[in-house]
Amino acid sequence: MDNYVLLIVIALIYILMVGYVGYIAWKRTKSADDYMVAGRETHPFIMALSYGATFISTAAIVGFGGTAGVYGMGLLWLTVLNILVGIFIAFVLFGKRTRKMGHNLNALTFPEFLSRRFDSKFIQYFSGAVIFLGMPLYASVVLIGMARFVETTIGLNYSIALIAMAIIVAIYVVFGGIRGVMYTDALQGTIMFIGMVILLGAIYWLTGGITAGNQALTNLIHQIPANATATAAATGFTGWTSMPSLGSPFWWTLISTLILGVGIGVLSQPQLVVRFMTVKSNKELNRAVLIGGIFIFIMTGTAFVVGALSNVYFFDTVGQLAMQVAGGNADKIIPVFISSAMPVWFAYLFMITLLSAAMSTLSAQFHVQGTALGRDIYETVTGTKGKSSVLVARAGITIAVIIAVILGFILPDNIIAVGTAMWFSITAAAFLSMYVFALFWKRSTKAGVISGLVIGTLLSIFWMVFEYKKSAAALGICQALTGSPVLIAANPWPTVDSIVIALPVAFVITVIVSLLTKPQPKEQLDKIFKGV
Repeated sequence: MDNYVLLIVIALIYILMVGYVGYIAWKRTKSADDYMVAGRETHPFIMALSYGATFISTAAIVGFGGTAGVYGMGLLWLTVLNILVGIFIAFVLFGKRTRKMGHNLNALTFPEFLSRRFDSKFIQYFSGAVIFLGMPLYASVVLIGMARFVETTIGLNYSIALIAMAIIVAIYVVFGGIRGVMYTDALQGTIMFIGMVILLGAIYWLTGGITAGNQALTNLIHQIPANATATAAATGFTGWTSMPSLGSPFWWTLISTLILGVGIGVLSQPQLVVRFMTVKSNKELNRAVLIGGIFIFIMTGTAFVVGALSNVYFFDTVGQLAMQVAGGNADKIIPVFISSAMPVWFAYLFMITLLSAAMSTLSAQFHVQGTALGRDIYETVTGTKGKSSVLVARAGITIAVIIAVILGFILPDNIIAVGTAMWFSITAAAFLSMYVFALFWKRSTKAGVISGLVIGTLLSIFWMVFEYKKSAAALGICQALTGSPVLIAANPWPTVDSIVIALPVAFVITVIVSLLTKPQPKEQLDKIFKGV
């Protein structure tokens, strides 16, 4: 009973804090600029934590942390890529140009930024449609991660946890706009950081220290039954502290889907790009780099280390590997570890950490989906602006929440990390070539980037439906049409992520078509690139 009283007290304090911050944001939201880009006056600390908290969700902590229990420490290369690409390159190279050009173009959303850069309404509503229709997959896996943890930790019904979580987030996003999102993100990011630092210390304390814990994880490969080791070796698995065999199915999944898919795809995330347009100068972005880098290092590094080392803990205590204890569902490894290895009070505090991670990401996702419908689709198609577009955006948020909840009930096990990577791959194929050329290549043309946008999007979706086995088998469309789960069964193609295929094609198509078509007028480009 005392534990439940503690849980109620912690939850109430947290809800009151989020509610207060959301209320402050609502009071300061008075215009479309406030609702979409926070009046372009965000403090660098808030911007960095909002960016990091939006990037790192329960998908990263629960989904990728659990996946590290399967793939091991090799997943730490994603942490390296997240910091190098997702923070340094994103802030220093992309962020500064995006901020300045966003001001020059008076753009309030990512699709609107791309649309005005190339003077194309098609880009805006097509990109808005990709976001509104595709992002529910990402939102749903974030919801699943939180609901699974609540289900495991306090025994609350999964369905109730899923729905309650979605409703709480929807309320403060609908009314607070991007201010509500970013203010609560900063609060939630701080909580997340503290919780993960404690967890990192705990895992090494439980496994005997950094050296002993990592060595025990290395030695674990020798204690697995010979038949299981042989089966794992056939897929390319070599242990939890070494990379899989080069070119093996295990290697392709780890590298192309989990590391490249998310590590590169982060540059094209609309909910992250828009944050560059919320600060008033490059100085704020420079100050945000260090904060964001440290935050990402602790959040992802801790999740991956804990997921991998949970194998040592479970083997020492119950004689089983993490996947066995989790019943074959990697999405449950982190929740089961927390509930088994940690004191009840920490499990409750960590639940608030995960709640913060989920809410910060979901709020950004729902906000971007709402603005995609209200600003990028509704305004562009109808030509209607003002309060009506904000109302449509709020309706879009509600619709996005409902879709995410529905998907949360029907998606299969082991979906969190894969679902996240799929969304990142889709956005990379659709937006990244267009975004890069918008910022750095004046010779790129409307026809060129539209070709890359459409072909990249369609090729990415085609690959996921007909060739990438994890998604193709789950959807069943290829099986129904051809009698085979994938079109090409020979290795490595069923384990090659769509980003490896669609992104290079989108880049090449964009360059070729741009060189064959008329460039934008110099006067127009001078205005766009003024001060960049």
